[in-house]
Amino acid sequence: MRGHGYDSRMQRRVIDTLYIDAMVLADEARSYFDEGGRTDREALDPMARVAFSCESLKVTTRLMHVIAWLLTQRAVDAGEMAPREALDPSRRLGPAPVTDPAALATMPPVARHLIESSAELHRRVARLDQAQVEEAEEVESPVRSMHARLAMAF
Repeated sequence: MRGHGYDSRMQRRVIDTLYIDAMVLADEARSYFDEGGRTDREALDPMARVAFSCESLKVTTRLMHVIAWLLTQRAVDAGEMAPREALDPSRRLGPAPVTDPAALATMPPVARHLIESSAELHRRVARLDQAQVEEAEEVESPVRSMHARLAMAF
């Protein structure tokens, strides 16, 4: 995914746009789950309240994974980190917590929107993360093949 010229500028724009989206969504989620959603939460039955709290944590987890991944990409773009370092499993996008569709259906509309939006943002970033890994494997594959041939020759 790291190209030169146009590809690099396009990649930077995508990362910057996703970062802004993630930060705005994180702010909306914090505001709603910490304060604005209090009335919504109190209107739920006790089990739905527990599900509401769990979903709030899932939204936060998804967004923090996304933001960490995007910050890593920005560090690579700024030359603060080598592209191969970004492929280390500790720097890759973490798995997203799964929201049960039945639980989602019981959520108030604003909570449902935040849950769905965080899951969709995570899916979008996961596609970029996977594409980076696949691109790196394509680049490494011929090198590995040549190394294997050289090793067999000696």
